[in-house]
Amino acid sequence: MEGKEEDVKLGANKFQERQPIGTSAQTDKDYKEPPPAPLFEPGELTSWSFYRAGIAEFIATFLFLYITILTVMGVNRAPTKCASVGIQGIAWAFGGTIFALVYSTAGISGGHINPAVTFGLFLARKLSLTRAVFYIVMQTLGAIAGAGVVKGFQKNQYELLGGGANVVNHGYTKGDGLGAEIVGTFVLVYTVFSATDAKRNARDSHVPILAPLPIGFAVFLVHLATIPITGTGINPARSLGAAIVFNKDQAWDDHWIFWVGPFIGAALAAIYHQIVIRAIPFKSRG
Repeated sequence: MEGKEEDVKLGANKFQERQPIGTSAQTDKDYKEPPPAPLFEPGELTSWSFYRAGIAEFIATFLFLYITILTVMGVNRAPTKCASVGIQGIAWAFGGTIFALVYSTAGISGGHINPAVTFGLFLARKLSLTRAVFYIVMQTLGAIAGAGVVKGFQKNQYELLGGGANVVNHGYTKGDGLGAEIVGTFVLVYTVFSATDAKRNARDSHVPILAPLPIGFAVFLVHLATIPITGTGINPARSLGAAIVFNKDQAWDDHWIFWVGPFIGAALAAIYHQIVIRAIPFKSRG
């Protein structure tokens, strides 16, 4: 009996308390806040990795526009929604494509594929102004190229079916469209911040692998909610590429909404995550 009691005591002492979970598991010993990216970093311009990242953003945005515009055209071409994948299929095409492309390019460029995402990360000082501007240019060029290839393959159908251009649909006001773009982009960019948070990566090794999944799912959910309102922009490059290639009056009438809305939403998401959730300004004071 005495030997059994000693075994019990040994087991109790070996596991005195459970490992903390959640944010309580994070200590200063295993995580340090990374320094903010410099505003200008001229050295990037002589680095091949800088240009490789831009090319990755171009190709990813090109593929994104190519796949999603073809999906939208397929739904618009069908005689009834039941004869096609419908709104749910469009939402899955956008979300699924983002999931695949973010997973493929995250290790090269970060997998932004969206000027609003780049803008939000720039405001949080996650990348330099040099890289942010370069990314936005390459994303825009990729979007134009993607929409242009679709039009080149199916010019008549492209023009007849709207070319995937974003417009504020009938029955909704410009304010409705702007609000939908602001909130939708907030959801996306906030998800990007949360899924790629370096503090979570330090605590949970599976987070970097799973990051593209919630990002793609956020795109899917936002499309379900806002396709009836604006066709869902939340990506200025996607909206501009389709508008330039389609080039009809209706594509330009409310085009400003698809830049102002996403940039406001991205800024709000950056402020919320950095100041409210992470309280970074208060930490730096201490």
